Amino acid sequence: MRIVVSGTHASGKSTLVSDFAVRHPEFVVLPDPFELVDESWDSPNAALFATQLRLAAARLHPDQTAGHLVSERGPIDFLAYLLALDELNRATSSRELIERSIEMSREAMRYVDLLVVLPLVEGAEIFAPVDEDLPLREVMNDVLLDLVADDEVVGAKANVVEIGGDRNQRLAVLETLTIPAPPTPEDRDPHPGTPEVGALRREWSGRAG
Repeated sequence: MRIVVSGTHASGKSTLVSDFAVRHPEFVVLPDPFELVDESWDSPNAALFATQLRLAAARLHPDQTAGHLVSERGPIDFLAYLLALDELNRATSSRELIERSIEMSREAMRYVDLLVVLPLVEGAEIFAPVDEDLPLREVMNDVLLDLVADDEVVGAKANVVEIGGDRNQRLAVLETLTIPAPPTPEDRDPHPGTPEVGALRREWSGRAG
């Protein structure tokens, strides 16, 4: 199982990845690409996001990381940031850069089984201080939610799931998605029908009750 956890900054990605990794040590953990770039790039800008997008895409290839993995962020996160900068009139990315970023994101998603999206929702118990660039946080969240619904960007292979709720609820949902379901009577039928199987896309509200 190859999992990418996506979301805007201060949305709970690090916590979910860490909690999952503790309980599932068989998964290789890929940290936030920001940890791999030059620390002198301190403020959000298009060049920084483009660099992180390339790193996030390259490391998902099986030649770089084989087997089970859980990745904090994927290339689609940084595509969302590039588009968010445009919407906020902070930077204008060339059409060539955006098209290349879409292509890299789509190619990398061929090696992903599950794309977990953590939207900004009430009840997540996450506080973001002012210095987290709240306008960029909000706009990136909205852009990301549009992108993950676009098959031209995500492709057809990965299961895309939005997870809300508190810390424990998010972990419980993620674990449910990674544990194979027991076989049904239809699965054991030696002569099952041949229904058409479409791509699965589910949304979890994450609310108790």
